[in-house]
Amino acid sequence: MSDFTDEKVDLGLHEECGVFGVYDFDGQDVASSVYYGLFSLQHRGQESCGIAVSDTNGPKGQVDSCKGMGLVNEVFDAEKLEKLKGDIGVGHVRYSTAGASSNFNTQPLVLNYIKGTLGLAHNGNLVNALELREELELTGAIFQTTIDSEVIAYYIARERLKTPTVEEAVKNAMGRIKGAYSLIVMSPRKLIGARDPFGFRPLCIGKRDNAYFLTSETCALDAVGAEFVRDVEPGEIVTISPEYGIQSDKSLCQNKHARCIFEYIYFSRADSYLDGVSVYNSRIMAGKILAEQHPVEADIVVGVPESGNVAAMGYSLQSGIPYGTAFVKNNYIGRTFIKPKQSVRESAVKIKLNALREVVNGKRVVMVDDSIVRGTTCARIIGMLKQAGATEVHVRISSPPFLYPCYFGTDVPSSDQLIAYNKSVEEIREMIGADSLGYLDKDRLHELLGGQTGYCDACFSGNYPVEPPKQDIRGDYDK
Repeated sequence: MSDFTDEKVDLGLHEECGVFGVYDFDGQDVASSVYYGLFSLQHRGQESCGIAVSDTNGPKGQVDSCKGMGLVNEVFDAEKLEKLKGDIGVGHVRYSTAGASSNFNTQPLVLNYIKGTLGLAHNGNLVNALELREELELTGAIFQTTIDSEVIAYYIARERLKTPTVEEAVKNAMGRIKGAYSLIVMSPRKLIGARDPFGFRPLCIGKRDNAYFLTSETCALDAVGAEFVRDVEPGEIVTISPEYGIQSDKSLCQNKHARCIFEYIYFSRADSYLDGVSVYNSRIMAGKILAEQHPVEADIVVGVPESGNVAAMGYSLQSGIPYGTAFVKNNYIGRTFIKPKQSVRESAVKIKLNALREVVNGKRVVMVDDSIVRGTTCARIIGMLKQAGATEVHVRISSPPFLYPCYFGTDVPSSDQLIAYNKSVEEIREMIGADSLGYLDKDRLHELLGGQTGYCDACFSGNYPVEPPKQDIRGDYDK
């Protein structure tokens, strides 16, 4: 979900959001389940979070919500959760791609309109958000946020005036919006999940007793003791209600898919399964391929936490070089580190990570990471290892070089801000201070998915499955 204004400074690459929804047919309160679900999706966004719930047996359209800036355990406590009464609910964790880091942009969005109330949580990024927003504003719409998720909510509400059911309104709205979106919509008596026809972002269904769940990743189902039922297919709309259970509309499904390959390389948690593929196995395979393509004599293989760790294990398995832990990570920062001013930026990496001298001193080190964006962070981590006594640092990256921006829910910045865009691998190696540098070959990405096709690698190839927006509204970056 993109923003239209403001600017923020972050460390590393980010994905925007995680979504979670539940409907308990037995009428039990669901707020605590949403809380634990969001807790397990915290890696998908640490900027803000929110929960909205409704009692399907209470006054129609009454929604209780609590949202705020910060981590899930910072925004919610037992007292706040106790006040959220309802058997249907939706939750959201957020990272914005282009700033506007403020409370009014937190989700879920709750929309009151003539047909009742809608609660909406969105993961992804629309490529035609700006033109749709302008079109709505010209017909009198007044926006409360600067996020494209509100554009989706408006279109669903408008279409609901013409359709007999909310799921049909979602379907009609999907005919207007373009880009990446996994949606969870809470209506007064239904929970609806929808995934864009390309399937950029993940969405799956779970079940626990008489409660049904929709969420970004299977790890969130594990957290609440729910069984995985199945993935929502690209283009599918699922409607969950006590009367009919899970209903499916696949009329918008298509043969061409474009699942984000970076979900497997970095964004998703290693214990999740996306569209039938183990994220853990994908990262092991990435490491094995790197060891095949870029062998080197070394004493130890280490990963940059967290997503580099499993790929480093794969490199170790394939190469026979022992795997070790070279970094201590401060887990209380998360992936996002907002730096107030230039003078603080230099210390940001050291606040997140510290090298273990006992592990690397006097050793030739293979350091595996998921990506290099601008190169400044990577250079600092290499410097950290060398200061800790590493005699050589050989960098292996479990993705191809970033050459093009992403418009589908990832903050890969414009090409002129990408270190690989106008530099050779040797030039990058020299800039970051590595003794050698090797990237994963783009032609072998399909092996991360067990040979499956239908994935998006536009940030590496420039082959966008959807035409990019005429105007980049994602804002400026500094990594």
